[in-house]
Amino acid sequence: MSTLTVTKIRFRNGRWEGLVESRTASAPPPDIKVLYLDRPVEDVSLSETETTGVWKLVIPIPQEAVADGVHSFVISGAAQDEPLAHFTLIGGDIAAEDLRTEVDLLRAELDMLKRAFRRHCVEATQT
Repeated sequence: MSTLTVTKIRFRNGRWEGLVESRTASAPPPDIKVLYLDRPVEDVSLSETETTGVWKLVIPIPQEAVADGVHSFVISGAAQDEPLAHFTLIGGDIAAEDLRTEVDLLRAELDMLKRAFRRHCVEATQT
């Protein structure tokens, strides 16, 4: 388990901003890496805050990630190579279609579960 936690502050103007917090009181600044399409994102910055053990993380979004489709970013500690957080950008027409498809699948699964539950209740009362 990592001693670091990442909390989102905001996403605007092509930059994802968050806080990296260490559970260790006097920890040195962590080595953070951010991957997009299994490649490191460049110009990621980590700066000290007024609070000991807390750093501000700024991730510039690459231009190629601002496009139709689903684009995922993984934030990890470089030393541990353990994911600390992730965020996803969804854009274009694909977003509406994906959401409608997911809702349709959820409805179908819910209907199937309702039928199975009703059948179970009927069988349980007959015995």
